[in-house]
Amino acid sequence: MLEPTAVLLAHADGRPASTAFTSGSLGANDPFDRRIAYVAADDIAAGVVHASGEFSVDEYPYSETIVVHAGQVTLRSQEQTLRLNPGDSAVIARGTSIRIEAQPDSLWAFCADIQPAEVGNVGLMFLAPQTLLSPSTPPSEEILLGPTPQCRSNNLFIEEATNLRIGIWDSTPYTRRARPHAMHELMHLTEGNIVLQLADGTGLAVGTGDTVFVPRGAPCAWKSGVYVRKVYVCK
Repeated sequence: MLEPTAVLLAHADGRPASTAFTSGSLGANDPFDRRIAYVAADDIAAGVVHASGEFSVDEYPYSETIVVHAGQVTLRSQEQTLRLNPGDSAVIARGTSIRIEAQPDSLWAFCADIQPAEVGNVGLMFLAPQTLLSPSTPPSEEILLGPTPQCRSNNLFIEEATNLRIGIWDSTPYTRRARPHAMHELMHLTEGNIVLQLADGTGLAVGTGDTVFVPRGAPCAWKSGVYVRKVYVCK
C-alpha cells in the first residue's frame, strides 16, 4: 500500500496539476463527475471538478468546501446566493437544497466530508479570507527548526458530528521537520508560499492561490519564508 502524501489539486490560474486523478463520483447522489485525487472510504475526499451548466440537489449529500480556480460558480440555496469567482471559496453544508450554476469551463477544487452523519445546520457559507482571527497554538518546539511563529485562526464552519473544522489561519514564517500529519487537511493559500515535503522526501512548492490536500498520516515538513494566510479544511 502506498504511503499517503500531499497532493496539489489546482494551481492559482487553473492550470492542470500533475497529480494523478481518478474520474468518478463519490456516491449515488453525487451531482458531479469528479477528478478525485484522494478518497478514504466513509471519511473524506479531495480533488477537482471541471463542469459547465446547472446542477440541482434537494439534499446535498456531503459537507463540502469548494475553491474556484476558473470560470464562475453560483450557489443558490433557499436563503442565499453566492457567486464565486477564481480565488473564492465556500462551504455547502450537508442536507442543503441547492442549485449550482457553473459557467462554461469552470474549475474548482473540493474537499468533501463523506462520512455518514445526521444533518445539522443546512445552508451556505462564504469563506472570507480577511476575516478576523484570534491567536492559536503554534507548532510544538520539538518539531520546529527555528523560532516559534505567531499563529492565528478562526473556525468559520464546524460540524461536530464528523469533527470537521473549516476556516482561516495565518502565521509568521517558520520551518518544521517532517512528522505524520495529524489530520486530513485541505489548504488554499490566499497569501504567501510554502514548501511541503512529500512521502518520497522531495519538496512540493505551493504558492499564493494554489490548493493542496494533505492526508492524515502523510509525512509533512513545512517551510515558509514569508507570512502565510490560508483557507483550511481539517478533520
